[in-house]
Amino acid sequence: MSSLLALTLAATLAAAPPPVLTLEDALIQARKENLDLKAAQARLRQADTASRKAWAGYLPTIAVGAAIIRNSNAAVIPPGPLGPEPVVIQPLVQRQFQAELRQAIIAPQLWAGIQAAYKSETVAALNVEQARREILFGVAQAYYGAAAQAQAVTVQERLVELNGARSKDTKVRFDAGTVTRVALLRAEQDLSRAEQDLIRARNALASAKLVLTTLLALDSPDFEVAPPPEPQVPVKTDSDVLVQRALEQRADVAATRETTELARINKRGVLFSYLPTVGLTGTWRIANAAGFAGRADVWLVTLGANWTLWDGGLREANLTESSAKIVEAQANARKAELTAREEVKRSQLDLESALANRLKAEQSVELARESQRLTDVSFKAGVATYLEVADANTALTNAEIGLVSERLQASVAALRLLRSVGAFEARPLDSDLKDETAVPPTVQPLPGATGENPAGMQVPPDAQLEQQKQPAQQP
Repeated sequence: MSSLLALTLAATLAAAPPPVLTLEDALIQARKENLDLKAAQARLRQADTASRKAWAGYLPTIAVGAAIIRNSNAAVIPPGPLGPEPVVIQPLVQRQFQAELRQAIIAPQLWAGIQAAYKSETVAALNVEQARREILFGVAQAYYGAAAQAQAVTVQERLVELNGARSKDTKVRFDAGTVTRVALLRAEQDLSRAEQDLIRARNALASAKLVLTTLLALDSPDFEVAPPPEPQVPVKTDSDVLVQRALEQRADVAATRETTELARINKRGVLFSYLPTVGLTGTWRIANAAGFAGRADVWLVTLGANWTLWDGGLREANLTESSAKIVEAQANARKAELTAREEVKRSQLDLESALANRLKAEQSVELARESQRLTDVSFKAGVATYLEVADANTALTNAEIGLVSERLQASVAALRLLRSVGAFEARPLDSDLKDETAVPPTVQPLPGATGENPAGMQVPPDAQLEQQKQPAQQP
């Protein structure tokens, strides 16, 4: 009985449908498990130690040391005029202990180094934030591609079903002598071609799932992708408004600005190297030899200054190098701003083209569906030929596959516009970018009125998919 129950349970588990992965699930999984993101966060934690390292050069340091020394000879002054007790100058076995404290008092170059360390941490945080946005954008793009490919598989499966029914019906008609053998061969060829197209579509879907599996660090691509929501972006928005927002919210643009400021701080540090430094040192020693002072321990405090007047021209070379780095950083910052401006405007143009192509594809599907319906009616009335019906069904399938592709392109174009503006998976740049648990909204609203179905791959819960699945009447 238990064996039967185990077999039944195993069969039930084997027949269970695979889990459904939504876009939100994919982004959550990527935030937690994406290996590129984990590596970037680890680099940020490494860079976050720069300020502590810089402060270590300025804060006090304490060092202790001990030693046991075996001398070749002992040196002892016998009792006499110096005192009634012998004075040990050098014992045969000498034991000593020392503690030393060092503190920088005036260290201008270290001050600039500390400021530069904090600035470098800011640059690293911005670079990691930009990498995070790019990684999650790649996950979303891969998800939309997999979802579109899943819809293409659905269309191909419907085409195989229709061609299979048509092939059987044609075989019956051929056996009855109402159609020629050419029609039967055409039906069989259409079925074979549709089956091959279905295999290619399924392989493409499996490949898209493998890419998504790698991005999400999953063990198996055994999941289904749910139709993703449509990215909501304004249909018409002034480019200058979007460009201004991109310059304010894009992490890569902010990183180049901070890098320019970091270069200026580094140059300031080179200038500070011309100034003197002042430090304080305190030392305490104890040994098993009292020496002339008559005490086993001794302490001393040293206030010292150091001023390098000439170092062979090293500072002048560093000054020239730091000035050139400022010019380089300024050029990179300007380039980043121009690149952001270009990406925003190009993304707007791509979105407009994608929306126009999607509208054209929707119209083509409607026309192909109506043409197929009229051809089927004509065939039943004996006016249209079998080949005309087959061509109408093929045209409808191609139009539906084209619509799936154009919806994908529109969705990706909308995502690219959001990414170029800095509104996709973007945390505020003035927030704590080192907080790995902070989760921003996936999409931030853009300025401008959002129209109905402005962009993206619109997939209602079931209505549109069921409408696409409705088989056309076959002869």
